[in-house]
Amino acid sequence: MTIDRPDARNALSRDVRDGLWEGTRAFVDDDSAAVLVLTGAGDKAFCAGGDLKEMAQTSLEVPPPDFLPQFGRNIDVGKPTIAAVNGVAYAGGFLLAQQCDLVVAAEHARFAVSEVKVGRGSPWAAPLSWLVPPRVALEILLTGDPLDAARAREVGLVNHVVPAAELRERTQALAAGIAANAPLSVAAGKRTAYLSAHHDLAEAYEVAEEIWAPVYRSADAQEGPAAFRDKRAPVWKGR
Repeated sequence: MTIDRPDARNALSRDVRDGLWEGTRAFVDDDSAAVLVLTGAGDKAFCAGGDLKEMAQTSLEVPPPDFLPQFGRNIDVGKPTIAAVNGVAYAGGFLLAQQCDLVVAAEHARFAVSEVKVGRGSPWAAPLSWLVPPRVALEILLTGDPLDAARAREVGLVNHVVPAAELRERTQALAAGIAANAPLSVAAGKRTAYLSAHHDLAEAYEVAEEIWAPVYRSADAQEGPAAFRDKRAPVWKGR
């Protein structure tokens, strides 16, 4: 899914936000789509954030809950998502990258929660101190200053940093590797990774056991060992 508004640094106009909702819902509903890759058109911006001109025209105050899709908050996306960050990811662009499960960034990418620079808000940054150390989160939120791709990887916001010319290929390879795995195990793995954000350790173990029990009992759980025994590629059925 590509934000295609490069002339405005892929800013989140109403049309862009509607397109993000449409594309996200299409991905969720498409059983043949295993992984969503989100990126921006051009080589300057992944997404520069909200359209400030539009905000000024509409006198936007508190954005409504459905202002744009926030994976795992206002729309359940059970399958993996990857942000391929091809330039600046500021404000709402940072939000979109933050909400993806994995992030691959071009070397020239930059990340910032820049709302403090323009007097806006970032309540969506509540998970930030779960993703990075609290003092790093505080610096990001209080200064509004950008992090380069190397620093973003160092603090844990980014999984991989690659030359810009390799961004698409490397991201697609990562997505293809995930898509080749057993779909029930992938979905359960994603849910497990987020448990510690919502539960203490003892509860997380209990919920994880519930998540994984159907996977253990699935046909795919028998197919994997059988394929290994027979020295062939497994054929996943997702059941």
